[in-house]
Amino acid sequence: MFQTGVISGVSISHAHASVDEIDAASGESVSDVVTSLQVDSRVTEAFAIQTCNRAEMYVVTESDAAGQEILTPYVGGVREGAVVFMDHEESLRHLMRVASGLESLVIGEDQILGQLKTAAEDARGAGGVGPIFDQALTKAIHVGERARTETKINEGALSLGSAAVRLASREVELSGATGLVVGAGEMGTLSAKALASAGVDRIIIANRTVPHAEHVAAEVDVDAQAVAIDAAPAAAATADVIISATGSPTYVLDERRLSDAGNTVCIDIAQPRDIDPSAAQIAGVSVYDIDALESVTEETREKRDAAASAVEEMIDIELDRLLTAFKRKQADDAIRAMYESAEYVKSREIATALTKLEAHGELTEEQKAVVESLADSIIGQLLAAPTKSLRDAAANDDWTTIQTAMRLFDPGFDEPPQGTTTPNHGPHVDGEIPQHVLDQLSDD
Repeated sequence: MFQTGVISGVSISHAHASVDEIDAASGESVSDVVTSLQVDSRVTEAFAIQTCNRAEMYVVTESDAAGQEILTPYVGGVREGAVVFMDHEESLRHLMRVASGLESLVIGEDQILGQLKTAAEDARGAGGVGPIFDQALTKAIHVGERARTETKINEGALSLGSAAVRLASREVELSGATGLVVGAGEMGTLSAKALASAGVDRIIIANRTVPHAEHVAAEVDVDAQAVAIDAAPAAAATADVIISATGSPTYVLDERRLSDAGNTVCIDIAQPRDIDPSAAQIAGVSVYDIDALESVTEETREKRDAAASAVEEMIDIELDRLLTAFKRKQADDAIRAMYESAEYVKSREIATALTKLEAHGELTEEQKAVVESLADSIIGQLLAAPTKSLRDAAANDDWTTIQTAMRLFDPGFDEPPQGTTTPNHGPHVDGEIPQHVLDQLSDD
């Protein structure tokens, strides 16, 4: 059976949801989510992306209704207003917007493109990426790259780390301060560099793998020290600002671990949370999460309106190209299935006819060719009209007609009868659409 289907998606992001709601919709990993989605036999492909700002899942099924039915349980713990379901076209557009940075908390930030690429590889490793998602994700990544090279969408863009430092600067004087960065990944590295640029005197980087923390410490231009994650509570006692960005599934810092922190601004940009919100009950300790960065990132958003408009136009053009290619591919697959089924029947019936004719005397090669040519002509004339109708159905987004054709002409038949010959002038070879039909369609 040829691959067919449509994409259905669901998004829980900072645009409508809180940090806790995003956390509630997130799985252990992209691979786990993709594997879980594929348990349903209706799912032919699956994809997911999880960042500190979003938890999104996508499936390919025969219909959008089936896709939404499958995805709904995954967001059952999230309030209705925070959940956005997307059909095929909306999903494709959204993935392009995500890759371009238009859906990010910090408009135009570069980290999301790398995160999307990583999610695509994780989904591929879990067996979720087939021909439809391969095409969709490749296009989204291409658009994300074009947006950054052909527009100013990311010119001077803040990262979440630098946005966190900007927020911290509103709460505490950073010049001469000590900063603690928990986590040595991409966000931790960006946070450390942003703190250094803001004028802190000293930075402590805490991480489970100390050599990774040492690598980050070596990249900043101020006095920096790497410590194990277990040393973070002690380091917090000397820090004026803490930025935490680990991938820990549990709190790294809580009320007990921060009890000796004193006057400290804590900014948690991890998903799920690194810092227990209840730590704000400690005298002198302030705790902020990603939701608190909205006021900071809004300034960047306003500066990027012109670039965002250019990216939107780019997405419109690229989406139209992708949809056109997708529709054509779906129609061609259905047409190919139709001709393969017809070829199977033709071959079987020719074999039967030739056997009966040869019972009255051996046929010449020319006579056999006449019989085969007759059968080819009948098939070509009978299928020319439905072939055009399937192309028209694709152009009009009539997926029901295409999928019905795929089921009716499922080429998953048995091997052709013994003794059947495949003519070199038949309606198709190896499932290809006859050239005279293609020529006719090109003329229409």
